[in-house]
Amino acid sequence: MGPPDHRRRFEEIYMAHYPDLLGYVRRRTGSPDDAADALSETFATAWRRVHDIPDGEQARLWLYGVARLVLANQRRGEARRGALAARLREELVAWERDHPREDMGAIREAFGRLSPDDRELLSLVSWEGLDTAQIAAVLGCSRGAVRIRLHRARKRLARELDAADLDLVAYGPRAVALLKGQS
Repeated sequence: MGPPDHRRRFEEIYMAHYPDLLGYVRRRTGSPDDAADALSETFATAWRRVHDIPDGEQARLWLYGVARLVLANQRRGEARRGALAARLREELVAWERDHPREDMGAIREAFGRLSPDDRELLSLVSWEGLDTAQIAAVLGCSRGAVRIRLHRARKRLARELDAADLDLVAYGPRAVALLKGQS
């Protein structure tokens, strides 16, 4: 079966079974967006495996089987995201308990006083976890240039934090290491 036959077979299957599959996933999802995601993933699988789809009524059953697996994957993903969100909430509550909000405002203000380039560079290191080679690729410059710019940005941030009279030691060794360029 060549490409035109592949396409024709897929279109026939799609047109014949789309309404049934839409109902199937709609009844098993919580939102139209989730249903659309499941439906598109089901038909993407059908496109890739059109030669494996049986003929006649068995095609609809095959598609239901694929949709069932897609929905199971969606549920597992939602469960993982929910567990991660719960863990992050717990960490945030614990972190906020140990770090007064006044300090956070002062830290945000100090960070905000930096140039946009310094903020981006420091964000790539601390929030995105990129190393100098990766940052060089993102910024389109050499690793040496990144190291110099990062060193200068950290010094400027340290000056801003000192001016705000913040003691970074209270935020742990990672905060101090980031400012000193040890991370």
